[in-house]
Amino acid sequence: MKVLVVGSGAREHAIAKALDKTADVYTYMGRKNPGLANISKKYYVGDESDFSCITKFAKDNDIKMAFIGPEAPLEKGIVDELAKEGICSVGPTKAAAQIETNKAFMRKLFEDYDIAGSIKYGTFYDMDEAFEFIDSFDEPVVVKPIGLTGGKGVKIVGDQLIDNEEAKEYVKEIFEQKMGGFEGVVIEELLVGEEYTIQAFVDGEHLVAMPAAQDHPHAFEGNKGPITGGMGSYSDTNHLLPFLSQEEYDASVEIMKETIDAIAKEAEPYKGILYGQFMITKDGPKVIEYNARFGDPESMNVLAVIDDDFAKISKQIVCGNLEEAKFENKASVCKYVVPNNYPNTEAADTILKVDEEKIKDLDAQVYYAAVYQDENDDVRLTSSRALGVLAVRDTIEEAEIACEEAIKYIEGDIYHRSDVATKELLNEKIKHMEEVRK
Repeated sequence: MKVLVVGSGAREHAIAKALDKTADVYTYMGRKNPGLANISKKYYVGDESDFSCITKFAKDNDIKMAFIGPEAPLEKGIVDELAKEGICSVGPTKAAAQIETNKAFMRKLFEDYDIAGSIKYGTFYDMDEAFEFIDSFDEPVVVKPIGLTGGKGVKIVGDQLIDNEEAKEYVKEIFEQKMGGFEGVVIEELLVGEEYTIQAFVDGEHLVAMPAAQDHPHAFEGNKGPITGGMGSYSDTNHLLPFLSQEEYDASVEIMKETIDAIAKEAEPYKGILYGQFMITKDGPKVIEYNARFGDPESMNVLAVIDDDFAKISKQIVCGNLEEAKFENKASVCKYVVPNNYPNTEAADTILKVDEEKIKDLDAQVYYAAVYQDENDDVRLTSSRALGVLAVRDTIEEAEIACEEAIKYIEGDIYHRSDVATKELLNEKIKHMEEVRK
């Protein structure tokens, strides 16, 4: 089987690595990712929004199935365009992808179909109306651009924003910049609890959930600083999380099933990966948002412990006959290596040295992200996240220690959150949820 992977980051590297076990992987990437290049039977470096070029690459190599990694091509309708040429995709159509690309669509879907896990919110295309809503809301708020912002557009009162007055200033900034492509904003109640992710395979009708994972989106240790694309994540041996029960996991999956039923009625059947970002609160699971593709870094956690033929599952998704997916009872920890001063890095472009052999000897893995390979085959930093380093072990604690050991074999002008998935941080989360449930 031949599969075309579209994308150039660590998420796509993880997807390609999982597919490569039983399929021939071809890659279309925006910049030369050394990890993807090494896996691919053939690759092409080009504009990821140039669908005619992507289609030509697929047809020239007799490829009938694509796996779409990032959200931007999904928003622009890559699945629809490939389908016109007889190429099926693991990824939703433009209409179905609105579950991620249009937060107003997502919140209204929950309201119209009375889906569990909804929260108090308002969508506004008039700035004064947004201000009035915030003034009438006697609680801290969360402010979100309606469209895509690369995981960096959400700001929370009490975190990145001092108070609701500062939230109004951010609303003004969103409107003036048309942030996310919309002159509009979604304002939500601030939930109290712990965030977690459940990703699922979806074939248009059936949903098969994967192990839960927890991301660490804040840039600095101690969960401080701006929210980024994600500084690391972990999954547990029992496919739950230290603070998440089986009952809460099952309730979350049921919300996801209700969601795909609603998308099919409101837009089109959803095929691909559905990523549910949840908050467990004193009132149970609440949905923060959805992504229409694998998470980054959470894709690395689940794909590292999949105990099944990933290419076969991908084919079942596009054919609409999804059955099941098996995962090992192992824990995983992923930590992102980023340029110093991230996320405020202006220009990096320095050489990154990675001793892959030493990391492999430790039974750890490296996934290349926002780096590029120059004409001398040196790997160079950009201004964004550089490498995902992952270890799989019998416990989270063992995986975290192995991950830290592996990072020692990466040299450059870099930084990582050494506290991701540590025993101390996990105990804080467990204690926090005990207090929330009381």
